[in-house]
Amino acid sequence: MAYKTCVTITESSPAKLNTILKTTLKRSDYIEIRFDFMESNKIPVALNLVKKYLDRCVCTLRPKSEGGKFSGSEKNRISIIKLIAEYNPHLLDVEYKTIRKNKNLYQYLKKTKTNLLISWHDFAKTPNASFLKTMKKKMTKFSKNIKIVTTARSIKDTLSILSLYKSQSKTNLIAFAMGDYGRMSRILCMQLGSPYTYVSLGKPVAPGQFSLDEIKSIFELKQQQ
Repeated sequence: MAYKTCVTITESSPAKLNTILKTTLKRSDYIEIRFDFMESNKIPVALNLVKKYLDRCVCTLRPKSEGGKFSGSEKNRISIIKLIAEYNPHLLDVEYKTIRKNKNLYQYLKKTKTNLLISWHDFAKTPNASFLKTMKKKMTKFSKNIKIVTTARSIKDTLSILSLYKSQSKTNLIAFAMGDYGRMSRILCMQLGSPYTYVSLGKPVAPGQFSLDEIKSIFELKQQQ
């Protein structure tokens, strides 16, 4: 079974980010740059430094209300999202709530032909399969690239999130669950059709996240069997 990885990077220094991208992209297919871990005034500098790598990057600017670190005004965040779009990353992760509320932003991103990844997270629980299916349908109105992440409190929760792959069509779906119960969904999602799984370089950025080395070891063992 083939697998692809996307390493989540939470670097606050543009120079260090550039160095990390240069070395990490030799080992991982993609990198998620969490720009919300960086001061707003440093983001334009960082974009210029790493622009040659952005065709293999998922760019994210997550607000605190969505589990991120960005604490500035929403107006400022939207302007930065538009700036990131100008650099044409592999994917630009924008929350479903943000894109649904801001029609002007959606029209701008559509006009610039930005590859959007529409994301939705539940940090407390995993809703039932019917709710998740409806959410997926609503999200596909904005992009074919969809990310749905919940928190698993049981094996049943993990099965619920993975059931979204049953109705796969032309959607590039990334769906898995956080937490100890959801950990294996980060591997199984790739077998079911996810284009990649999110990993860390060491300490998990999200609950239950594997490191790049762990994932590589798991698949090396699988290939030897």
